[in-house]
Amino acid sequence: MLDRLLPAWIGLAMVAGLLLGRFVPELDDLLEAVTISGTSLPIALGLLLMMYPVLARVRYEDMGHVTGDGRMLLLSLVLNWLVGPLLMFTLAWVFLADYPEFRTGLIVIGLARCIAMVLIWNDLGCGDREAAAFLVAVNSVFQIAAYALLGTFHLQILPSWLGLGTEDVTFSTGEIMRAVLIFLGIPLAAGVITRVVGIRRKGLDWYENEFSPRISPWALYGLLFTIVIMFALQGEAILNEPGSVALVAVPLLVYFGLMWGVSFVVGRRFRLGYEKTTTVAFTAAGNNFELAIAVCIGVWGITSGQALAGVIGPLVEVPALLALVYVALWLRRRLAWPDPASDPTPAP
Repeated sequence: MLDRLLPAWIGLAMVAGLLLGRFVPELDDLLEAVTISGTSLPIALGLLLMMYPVLARVRYEDMGHVTGDGRMLLLSLVLNWLVGPLLMFTLAWVFLADYPEFRTGLIVIGLARCIAMVLIWNDLGCGDREAAAFLVAVNSVFQIAAYALLGTFHLQILPSWLGLGTEDVTFSTGEIMRAVLIFLGIPLAAGVITRVVGIRRKGLDWYENEFSPRISPWALYGLLFTIVIMFALQGEAILNEPGSVALVAVPLLVYFGLMWGVSFVVGRRFRLGYEKTTTVAFTAAGNNFELAIAVCIGVWGITSGQALAGVIGPLVEVPALLALVYVALWLRRRLAWPDPASDPTPAP
């Protein structure tokens, strides 16, 4: 029932969060009293709860088919670190040229590649769980190494080349590294340890057929809890500034649709198979809003337009990527999916 009615549960979670934020205003101060790497403690706990069951179900011992797939890795890197940021940069200037704060917030979102919620969308879309874990880990390394450099390029260098307005900003690599280690390192380590210890003590059959189904629903519980908290924290801003929400939501919706669609088409053309194609599409379309929000608040302040744009991001992403999950499942049934190992040449 949880799976079948997931859109309804997510809708109820959004409404519950908005109502909590609207009618229990003191809840905001309570939820923001403690933060972890710029993220509210309840949201951080929800994200960790959401990611742990997925990462505990990854077959790490079978990841050879993923780590050796150079086509998938190259395609994912190009989409995530070249196409994605440039697409968001373009959409930000096309839709928000007269709103510099929102524009900058959107560009910051485009630079932060997803390392958390994408695991849920990939799992719901029946993507390759091992591939998702691998690509998320790779994106985390690139995020630490390249985020500050790409931020400087897209906010200062590229606009200067194009004769557009530039933004003087300094990024903290240490903050980025800490966010990655917390939001990926902790659940990843817990998942690996759980699998190794569980299989060693109780056997693979028990782990796969008894333990995994038992913890699996907790990923969705964590997702619903996180959605309630996110909407509760931002309920007042959403209800009081619907115009701002709409301004930022439009380019984000275009971004999610274009990024996911292009990635899916290219993955199919490269004959990655349905599972890996779906994984590449969701890892390319998702964004690390926890990091983007932390950067916007740290650089421009919690009341800035950049921070508001960062907050609106996940509120748009959740329904958008959930809808794309159902698009992926529909395409899985409607299209022919050849074995990627049978023919390495691109599909016609």
